[in-house]
Amino acid sequence: MNFQLGLLTPVVLFVAWLLLLLATLSVPITKTIFLFRLTAAASSKLFDSSASASVVFGVWGYCTSGTDVSIVGIDHDTPAECSRRHLGYTFDSTVAEVLHVSGLENDISKGITAALALHPVVVALTFVTLLISLFMLRRGSNGTSRLPSLLALGMSLFTAVLTTVVFLIDIIIPAVVRKAVHKDSDGIVTVGTGNAPWLVFAAAILLWIAVFFSSFGVVFGNKRHARTTTDTEKYRANGQRAHLYQ
Repeated sequence: MNFQLGLLTPVVLFVAWLLLLLATLSVPITKTIFLFRLTAAASSKLFDSSASASVVFGVWGYCTSGTDVSIVGIDHDTPAECSRRHLGYTFDSTVAEVLHVSGLENDISKGITAALALHPVVVALTFVTLLISLFMLRRGSNGTSRLPSLLALGMSLFTAVLTTVVFLIDIIIPAVVRKAVHKDSDGIVTVGTGNAPWLVFAAAILLWIAVFFSSFGVVFGNKRHARTTTDTEKYRANGQRAHLYQ
């Protein structure tokens, strides 16, 4: 049973890789997956008017929802648009114009968002770890899966630590933006955390589970190999004794 847990490592790693891939392919590539959202809303009872707009941010940039303005029951909408896809971005004039708040250009630096480059890194590392773990399924009398088990354990541990760091980055960035935006917009603009950080969080948990499972593959795989070697030596010794008596 303990050895069977080691064989579950590739399954767990595959699910973790899929979650990290989805989080990495966030806005502006996938509009429904994002790290955080800026929302601005204003209303006036005097003219029966209201205005709302939001901007969602991902690993590769941002997308605006457009502006929804209603004056005396008449709607005036502006189209949505997305930024160019690249790692390391800043708030530009487009964000300020959509939210109708000035002074946001310096609320997020390119250096902060450049840390998001770790997303594709952990995706690649998880995929490599997955490939290595597949060799754990290959068993033989000579215990050939011991080396893949050790490599999978080491890679899983390293990737789990790095993915945990990525999750912390995904949580820290919205917190930093929330503090700066709240100050510059006098509370008009609110910041909400998206679904991408929680995909990374789930992947990090699965990677730590993979570390646990792969450790079983190493420990009990070695025990099985030692037991098989001992049985083989006993069989050879008994064969040699039988040959001497003949």
